[in-house]
Amino acid sequence: MTAAVAPDVIAAMPRKLAFLRKPARYKVAYGGRGGGKSWAFARQLLIRGVQEPIRVLCTRELQVSIADSVHKLLSDQIAALGLGGWYAIQQQTIRGRNGSEFIFSGLRSNVTKIKSMEGVDVVWVEEAETVSEESWRILIPTIRKKGSEIWVSFNPREESDPTYRRFVVNPPPDAVVVKIGWQDNPWFPAELRREKEYDYSVDPDAAAHVWGGECRSQSDAQVLKGKVVVESFDPRPEWSGPYYGADWGFAKDPTTLVRAYVDEETRTLYVDAEAYGVGVDIDATPALFDGVPGARDHAMRADSARPETISYMKRNGYPRIVGVEKWQGSVEDGIAFLRSFARIVVHPRCRHVAEEARLYSYRVDRLTGDVLPIVEDAHNHTMDALRYALQPLIRRAGGGWGRFLSKRAAGAEAGVKEAAGA
Repeated sequence: MTAAVAPDVIAAMPRKLAFLRKPARYKVAYGGRGGGKSWAFARQLLIRGVQEPIRVLCTRELQVSIADSVHKLLSDQIAALGLGGWYAIQQQTIRGRNGSEFIFSGLRSNVTKIKSMEGVDVVWVEEAETVSEESWRILIPTIRKKGSEIWVSFNPREESDPTYRRFVVNPPPDAVVVKIGWQDNPWFPAELRREKEYDYSVDPDAAAHVWGGECRSQSDAQVLKGKVVVESFDPRPEWSGPYYGADWGFAKDPTTLVRAYVDEETRTLYVDAEAYGVGVDIDATPALFDGVPGARDHAMRADSARPETISYMKRNGYPRIVGVEKWQGSVEDGIAFLRSFARIVVHPRCRHVAEEARLYSYRVDRLTGDVLPIVEDAHNHTMDALRYALQPLIRRAGGGWGRFLSKRAAGAEAGVKEAAGA
């Protein structure tokens, strides 16, 4: 049998991430969006998998399906590096001609599988900001092969998060920990640059969290404090929806579309798809919205302040889009409705929804520090789209999910009595 001949691969990456090429038990890169952490990790692991046969576990806290993993990112980098003849991309794994193997698994839901894994050379923990302390305690002793490494990439949330405390506040021995941001990425794309400049123009403090990689503490001013979690999920047939809502960009503001579902039994709101673009021209908006599955086929509710945009969308493949009804206090009613859910679950792929849900805040008096009953006009574009998507439910609820359910139950009871001739 002819031995596999390894190709020569040259791959550029941000200079700050050159440490990935050197041995260390822990290799940690953290910071804001646009630093190139994920694609640099993918490239270096693929190159190493060419140079020597290695077994790589790619994991994160939750992984419902392979679509939630870095499988696609690795596949895209295989193509970019010209390694299509070396790696076989399979549905659940990626295999190299020399025996290298990339496997994918979530941490929380696969405890037994993780504990039983043998011969792992490298584990790559992506989006590690969500990894629990329990998951770390299970994972780290499992990666015990001689010379094995643990690679960690994440965008910080709070200083109290287990990942931040474990690797940034109190880094373990033999750890290389590097903070990297968009400034360190020579290939920072124009699309992200527009988003960054917009965020810094409306809220520099929040932009320092999103783009600068600074931790952000929980605040009483957060509109959805304690409600939002970021988790992978698949929509279920018993859920109501999908509900589609759109918010239009003005000048450099973002144009957004979200898709949501409602689980009435658990009083949970789920958001599983988004479209987001800064400075999107009206003729490019249909293509932007096509990134959300089913958008052309379902009813869609949008900001009624732009009737000309709604008319354009109707003429260009979105016949079921309508402007939302607005009334005095409609924003406040919408916020009350969102807060009345027991949980709001955002899929990890909805990065902008997750960010805005955390940053969406009431105004704070500069002199007294009092939280005012006025919502800041920032970080509200996907939140407005979400309100628009749910507008018929909000109008009927009159201030809360519980009241909506009681009204619906009363209507159903009245319908039964009418059918019975009562």
